[in-house]
Amino acid sequence: MPKSNFNLQPEILEDELTKLIPLEEKHFEALYKIASDPLIWEQHPIKDRYKKDVFTLFFEGAINSKGAFLILDQKNNEIIGSTRFYNYDHEQSSIAIGFTFISRKYWGSPYNNSSKKLLIDYAFKSLNSIFFHVGAANIRSQKAVLKLGAEKVNEMTVTHNGVALPHFEYELKK
Repeated sequence: MPKSNFNLQPEILEDELTKLIPLEEKHFEALYKIASDPLIWEQHPIKDRYKKDVFTLFFEGAINSKGAFLILDQKNNEIIGSTRFYNYDHEQSSIAIGFTFISRKYWGSPYNNSSKKLLIDYAFKSLNSIFFHVGAANIRSQKAVLKLGAEKVNEMTVTHNGVALPHFEYELKK
């Protein structure tokens, strides 16, 4: 039987490369500095998230989720981006990982994989399944999720501001 007290936001998760800490209001400006790069969002279903008002809504959702993390470079404590847990399901012993973005400076580096592995290893201590929801046009993220060993299990639509956006659902099993 899965544990019912899964903590969506442990105090710290870290390895030799990456440190994840709970996202806080005080991180907004530093994180927006990264998020304001339009190229980060070019394959994302919400392509205008680089705009401050749009990112503000995203950030508030992250804070309110109580499952969001700031991603830091362990070597220099530089902020890399953000990621989060969401859709925890006690009955199904599952959770989703997503809403991840990282600075272009770190694209192609092992940091995204490292941050995902930290969340995966933590989740699999208590849960049996992890889901990833990726925009159908977001080829970079689809490739990254497949590299983690997840399998595509569903095609779905996610509605954002009244617009149906095609997504793929991937699952990683314990």
